[in-house]
Amino acid sequence: METFLLVFVVFLLVVLAMSVGYLLQRKTISGSCGGIASMGMEKACDCDEPCDDKKARMAKEKSWQENRIH
Repeated sequence: METFLLVFVVFLLVVLAMSVGYLLQRKTISGSCGGIASMGMEKACDCDEPCDDKKARMAKEKSWQENRIH
């Protein structure tokens, strides 16, 4: 039980320190690696020919958008 309380207090202190740092700097939270854009990819699926699951999702989204417009 003592270990749990100690870990809980440490986590609370870390969260408190992070929140104080955020409030003082007023910076937005951002990633550090740049994501897929840093690898030269413009989208999540950079394949020339999407897989069958992706094609099905795209067709479903297209029909949903067409039904929404009409």
